[in-house]
Amino acid sequence: MANANNEMAHSQKSIRDHARNRTHPNVDNEAISRQLEQLLKPCVYNQLSYYRSLGMRERILGLPLMLAAVLTLVWRQVPSARELNRMLARENLLWAKVTKVSQQALSQRLLTFPASMFERVLTDLLVTLNQKWHQRKKRTLPLSVNYANQHFERLWIVDASTLEALFRKLKSLENSNLGQLAGRICAVVDLETRYPVQTWFDERPYAHESNFVPNLLELVTPKTLLLLDRGFWHYRLFEQLILAQSDFITRLKSNAKYESISILSQSSTHRDTLVRLGTGYQGNPILALRLVEIRHGNNWYRYLTSVLHPDVLPPYVVGDLYSRRWRIEESFLKLKRLLGLSYLWTGSINGIKLQLWATWLFYVILIDLSDEVADELSLPMNSISVEMVFRGIYHFTQALNQGNVTGIVSYLTAPENHDLGVVKSSRPKRAKPPLDLSPSPS
Repeated sequence: MANANNEMAHSQKSIRDHARNRTHPNVDNEAISRQLEQLLKPCVYNQLSYYRSLGMRERILGLPLMLAAVLTLVWRQVPSARELNRMLARENLLWAKVTKVSQQALSQRLLTFPASMFERVLTDLLVTLNQKWHQRKKRTLPLSVNYANQHFERLWIVDASTLEALFRKLKSLENSNLGQLAGRICAVVDLETRYPVQTWFDERPYAHESNFVPNLLELVTPKTLLLLDRGFWHYRLFEQLILAQSDFITRLKSNAKYESISILSQSSTHRDTLVRLGTGYQGNPILALRLVEIRHGNNWYRYLTSVLHPDVLPPYVVGDLYSRRWRIEESFLKLKRLLGLSYLWTGSINGIKLQLWATWLFYVILIDLSDEVADELSLPMNSISVEMVFRGIYHFTQALNQGNVTGIVSYLTAPENHDLGVVKSSRPKRAKPPLDLSPSPS
């Protein structure tokens, strides 16, 4: 009954993400298409042996063409599969040459093409992008991240998000319930690079985060620090992460039962306490953890961490790191609203995964471009608006057509294009003191 009520709520309310006013695709950009081709084409052809191992015979709508078509659908924000078919019949899409196929054939292929192929291309691409990220030296990293890197090999953020209601755009959706949600994804995102480490999909839109815990535990290795949403609050998960020689930071639940053991340090704006969490109810473990409380204005924020030694993570570093958990929320926002993942054009579970991986593919390329802009300007990545970098592609296209520019990074970083908003505007506000890195602040 609860699920029925939730579905009814989604069918009645207007979802802003679904207001797709575009009736035609964005114009092509030769430089961007060339960049996508240079990055992705080698990854695509690296997967052809795996493609054949799945028993997939050579055909017109094979891996190279399907990835080019679906990626075009994402980055040029094509409004429908029918419009994509028209484009495919009239213009080259990335590395795919003009190809005439029936609308029925393309729609069927979008519903059945193995989504695992796109996932493997993404995994392959991330190897290249991570290498490029580590080669950039001019843009700075936050103090808390640099401090944590002294003790941890990986800084990961974990969260889950529900995909929006399905559109009944294809024939396969004619019998779907209005307002039916498309499922739930859980992602692990690298705090430094902002690239996805892993993504899991569950077709149940109301699946609890605990359903993804086995996948997470299989992924985590020693010397990993996880920033966990409170949806992952589970004593046994905490215990298993500690046994795996990894650590976590999460927000303290208001109803959590704990006992103070000793105060490590305190001041008017912080308290750092060793605590014993849990009562042993229903066999749950009792855990020795650390409670860090930071005051901002009149509010106290309480963080729980398995890192017991302030020398490893000082109190204010704990608070600053967890505040950066918002990066994964930004990733979900960009995927859905900016790149159109909220507008699902297929009712097939495989088709949803196909769109999911294609959207991640363009997202990581967009993050790579934004990080290159930050490096060119010697600014932290946090100072760059990923959304305005994406929107700046249109203006770059116009300048390119007029023969005024050659490279997109030089265009976006040029002083005369400051009005594009690629660098976030700094609003006048009270200057923040430098981050206190002391293990025992006074």
